[in-house]
Amino acid sequence: MTPNYKPNEIMTIAAARALKNEDVCFVGIGMPSAAANLARLTHAPGITLIYESGTLATKPSVLPLSIGDGELCETALTTVSVPEMFRYWLQGGRISVGFLGGAQIDKYANLNTTVVGPYDKPKVRLPGGGGAPEIATSCGEIFIIMAQGKRGFVDKLDFVTSLGHGEGGNAREKLGVKTKGPTKLVTDLCIFEPDAESREMTVVSMHPGVTREQIQENTGWTVRFAAKVAETAPPTKSELDTLRELHARTARAHGEGGGAKE
Repeated sequence: MTPNYKPNEIMTIAAARALKNEDVCFVGIGMPSAAANLARLTHAPGITLIYESGTLATKPSVLPLSIGDGELCETALTTVSVPEMFRYWLQGGRISVGFLGGAQIDKYANLNTTVVGPYDKPKVRLPGGGGAPEIATSCGEIFIIMAQGKRGFVDKLDFVTSLGHGEGGNAREKLGVKTKGPTKLVTDLCIFEPDAESREMTVVSMHPGVTREQIQENTGWTVRFAAKVAETAPPTKSELDTLRELHARTARAHGEGGGAKE
């Protein structure tokens, strides 16, 4: 039976479910923003969404194009300066969850958003870290959302932009970082969580219809599976309707033709 949802929809919905009503969430642009706002519009109406441009308790009706999108200021409870955002809110330990994406990720959930290829002569120069390196080390924990494929899920990063679990084990502690780091990685195929000892990202749930072979074929390292792997609950009609309407509103607001997209 063909599912009534797309892979990117179950990915966004699964990521949204990880957020709680009491969370204070530092939101990245793109898929993290879609997941965080879906959570706000469904099971977590009390969640506090914070964007890098300094908007607090942000409630956008459409997804922002960038951190400078006026939609964020217009729908925020208030705004603060970027230095205050990072110094008081982020480094002060007042943000429970950071929600990030990336161009490349390794098995310890370190992220690259800087370059593909050698730094001095890259094949592709990416947008850069922005606030992600600070978010990765200062938020209570980190959720990551990325479409899964060998181009992005690599054995060795070309550049480490944002710290995950370093080289594994207690690498974060050795560096003096006291926060949890990445606790969940949600893809269009499955959900990973770090192993308690090695901190290697381990598959704990597979989306309906996905096989272990598919996951391995789309990963650049040998994938580790938990002793008991759950099946991700399919999206509900309410979750799908809410997500699709959010994307449709965004497309209309930005003058895009056609339906919603990630």
